[in-house]
Amino acid sequence: MLEGKKILLGVTGSIAAYKSALIIRQLVKAGAEVKVIMSPAARDFITPLTLATLSKNPVSIDLFKEDSWENHVMLGRWADLMLIAPLSCNTLAKMAGGNCDNLLMATYLSATCPVVVAPAMDEDMWIHPSTKINLEKISSWGNLVIPVERGELASGLYGDGRMAEPETIIKYIEQNFFLKKDLTGKRVLVTAGPTHEPIDPVRFIGNNSSGKMGIALSQELAARGAEVALVMGPTSLPPIGKGIQLIKVNTAEEMYQACLTEFPKTDVAIMSAAVADYTPLTKSNNKIKKHNEDLSIELVKTKDILKNLGEQKKNGQILVGFALETNNEKEYALSKLKTKNADLIVMNSLNDKGAGFGVDTNKVTIFEKNGNEIAYALKPKQQVARDIVDRIVNMLHD
Repeated sequence: MLEGKKILLGVTGSIAAYKSALIIRQLVKAGAEVKVIMSPAARDFITPLTLATLSKNPVSIDLFKEDSWENHVMLGRWADLMLIAPLSCNTLAKMAGGNCDNLLMATYLSATCPVVVAPAMDEDMWIHPSTKINLEKISSWGNLVIPVERGELASGLYGDGRMAEPETIIKYIEQNFFLKKDLTGKRVLVTAGPTHEPIDPVRFIGNNSSGKMGIALSQELAARGAEVALVMGPTSLPPIGKGIQLIKVNTAEEMYQACLTEFPKTDVAIMSAAVADYTPLTKSNNKIKKHNEDLSIELVKTKDILKNLGEQKKNGQILVGFALETNNEKEYALSKLKTKNADLIVMNSLNDKGAGFGVDTNKVTIFEKNGNEIAYALKPKQQVARDIVDRIVNMLHD
């Protein structure tokens, strides 16, 4: 996504300047070309040599040198994006006032590319009215502001004002500037989380699914232009992102009915929820009391949502299923691909450390109906979601 992109990184005088080295490292690793401009004060926090080594380009600081003039106009025209991270309170004030007393400000004022900033300052500075006004000013001119985070600050206090982590910054610029809107006009149904099958008013049969994978998929789909209907079982994690219609359910039957309603309107359906296979035959209206005798609960099968959608699937619709296995993983995944009439099965195994329920990472293998088998390394679920969506886009364009 960042391959071949030209990123101009501005570094200002903030203790968070050490994170600029990590930002450069990730940008270069992603295939971007990076050039760095430092404000004079930034040299007190990190050395130009460090940033030049990581970026593989000379670092620019001075507008005028003894025998030359740094062409700030060409720097601003060279870049696909100008990122100022960290953005100090002082440089923010200069941006808002149009001050031009160093190379960084001269380049900013003459830049023809989009500009995004990642503020970093102590909480008292962050909440000061002048800071708010300055942020509103630069935002009104089209600059984007990456939200600060809450955490430990350089002063030793705990609060707002901490610069976003490098991973967050990279994701932000990818999604806001370089992410292809290749799903514009498409409607996608996603299921996520567990289902809870009630035994009585206070007890249920469920599983440890958090819904993180389905939420990550919904966010990736929405970021790429899709209209998303997310049918989500009971989980404490809310979906984050525009373009996501949330449909909350509790039981397998409720999820089934919601999917039946949404599926005919969708181009793609991704069944990532961990739906209960069985539900109690009867539900007690009152809390079941503990007795000396053993308690037996008769269970009946729930409706197979993936299979039912596979039977209803029309030409042009893409159906994606998930297979979480503990043994004979590939065999079961391929069987599900065929018997459910799916176009793609995403398989993961509880035998792989860092994969499965409740964690922020996943390790998957994708099986496609055309015979393709693609295995991926362990990754954050946001990146796994991107890999899955990439395969779906390929299918849509075949």
